[in-house]
Amino acid sequence: MLRLFKALILLILLTGCISDIHATSFRKNYSYKNLITNNDTNKIDTNFHLFLLIGQSNMAGRAPLDTLDIKTDSNILMLDKQNQWVIAKDPLHFDKPSVAGVGPGISFAHALLKHLPKGARIGLIPCAWGGSPISVWQPDSTYLHHKPYNEAIERTKIATQSGVLSGILWHQGESNNNPAKAAKYLTEISTLVSRLRNELQSPQVPFVAGETGYFQNPNYINPVIDSIPSVISNSAVVSAKGLHDKGDKTHFDTPSARELGKRYSTAMEKLLDNK
Repeated sequence: MLRLFKALILLILLTGCISDIHATSFRKNYSYKNLITNNDTNKIDTNFHLFLLIGQSNMAGRAPLDTLDIKTDSNILMLDKQNQWVIAKDPLHFDKPSVAGVGPGISFAHALLKHLPKGARIGLIPCAWGGSPISVWQPDSTYLHHKPYNEAIERTKIATQSGVLSGILWHQGESNNNPAKAAKYLTEISTLVSRLRNELQSPQVPFVAGETGYFQNPNYINPVIDSIPSVISNSAVVSAKGLHDKGDKTHFDTPSARELGKRYSTAMEKLLDNK
C-alpha cells in the first residue's frame, strides 16, 4: 500500500514538471510579433482600415528621421517587405533603403485614427518608388528591376485578406514636371485610378493626391494635379503650400512631410464621411 502511495506521488510530480516545460515553451514561442502578424489579422476585420501608399520619393519619404520616430502605436500597422503585419514606424518604405526616411504615411495614420471609431486599427501598405514617373504605374511596366503597379496590386490583395481597403494615397509628379509630360498627366492618372479600383474590386475607394512642393520651380504639374477631382469621382487633392524642402529643392523636410500627412488625413476624413 505504501509503495502504491509513493508511486502516485511521483506520477503527480512528473506531470507537473512536464506541464511547466510546455508552458515555458509556449510563452517563449508566442511572441507579441507573432500575435500581430499571424493571429490578430488572420481573418478579415472590418474595423481594420487599409490604405495603399503609392507614388514616388515624397510618398516613400526622404526626410531625416528624428526622435519622434521612436513613438509607435500598436493600432497602426504596416505591411513589411515580407508581407507581414508589423507595428508601423518610419521609414515605412524600402524602395531605396539607404535614403528612405520620414514621409507623410505615419502622421496621416496617427491623425486619421483619432477620427475613426473606437477600436479601429489602420494598416498601411507602402508601395511607392522614388523617382518613378507615372508611366511605370501601369501593368507589367518595369522600374529598377521591379514592377511598381503589379507589386502594389499583389501586396494590397494580400493585405485585404486581413482588413478592408479604405483609401489610396498618391504623391507623384516631380518626374512629370515639364510641359509635355504634364499635358498627358490627367489622362494617365485617370487610367491608373480606374485600373486600381477595378483590379482591387473597390469601384469607389477614396483617392487622395498631393501637390508637389512649390519649391520646385517652375511648377507645371500642380495645376494638373489640382484638377483631378473634376475627372475622378470620390477623390481629393491636398495642398503643398507653405511646406519646405530639406535643402535639395525636391524633397520635403521632416516637419513638412508630417504636415502633409495631416493634410492627407483631413481630406480622407471628408471622403470617408461621404461614403
